[in-house]
Amino acid sequence: MKAEVEETYAEAFEGLFSRIIVTADDEQVLRSAAYDATATPSIVLGRVEGGIERWLSSKETPDGRNGAVLQFWGGLDGKKPLQISLQTLKKEMSNRIRQDILVKPFTALFDDLPNPLGKLDFMETVGHCGDGFEWETELYGRNIIVVPIMAPDFLIERHIGYARGVMGANFWYMCETKKAVMVAGKAALKEIQNVEGVVTPFGICSAGSKPETRFPKIGPTTNHLYCPSLKKKLQEASKVPEGIHYIPEIVINGITLNAVKTAMRVGIEAAGCVDGVKIISAGNYGGKLGKYKISLRELFP
Repeated sequence: MKAEVEETYAEAFEGLFSRIIVTADDEQVLRSAAYDATATPSIVLGRVEGGIERWLSSKETPDGRNGAVLQFWGGLDGKKPLQISLQTLKKEMSNRIRQDILVKPFTALFDDLPNPLGKLDFMETVGHCGDGFEWETELYGRNIIVVPIMAPDFLIERHIGYARGVMGANFWYMCETKKAVMVAGKAALKEIQNVEGVVTPFGICSAGSKPETRFPKIGPTTNHLYCPSLKKKLQEASKVPEGIHYIPEIVINGITLNAVKTAMRVGIEAAGCVDGVKIISAGNYGGKLGKYKISLRELFP
């Protein structure tokens, strides 16, 4: 690896997630459903973020059609009861299922979480799209709600599992050139996609943030100390190294800490080998954000 790895750590926190399989007859419809349902990472707004874990062949899905594994994540606030976080996760997932998956022709949705902490019932928030004409049946060894719609019909497994996982792990790759931002980012995402159990909800993220802000209605605002365009204005306060003009990041959520660490390692290795990438670092906030501190150096024993 060409790039220098800084002696620092990525800070991550605990979250709640569900893991589902979406299938469809048509490949374009499948990709549209998967991308639309996970398109907006909005966890900082107290909502839910999603990501595509991997694509499935017809041999890997319950109904023998091509599919995709999606993850949906909600923040787990230690100051609030678990039930409140679950309500948010269920509400936001239901919105995305109804608006982005159910409306696509001949789609179906199945649970894909082994050993869940518990399960959420989607009859009230998705099944009742059938206006009381929906019914339950057993298909593929699962309890399925059949929602009658005009291009019949939408199938959804009634009970979807949830569990605790790791959110917000990240690494930064500091670049000399604009080209390196995209080449290194694509290389990192390609390798991370081979790691089971993780998603990268932001893809190549250009806007690292910080917890403190002068505009709380917006939520976390720009991490100004690492903005290359502010280097001259901030002068000595700037933390942008000499010769660095771009600092994108890759954010990773995963079902286990080990899966997240593996994804970080392969992503860093891929990005760090690209010409124009000089330094690998990570975002942390003095331990204020979450319980996990993932040392970058420890990823490369």
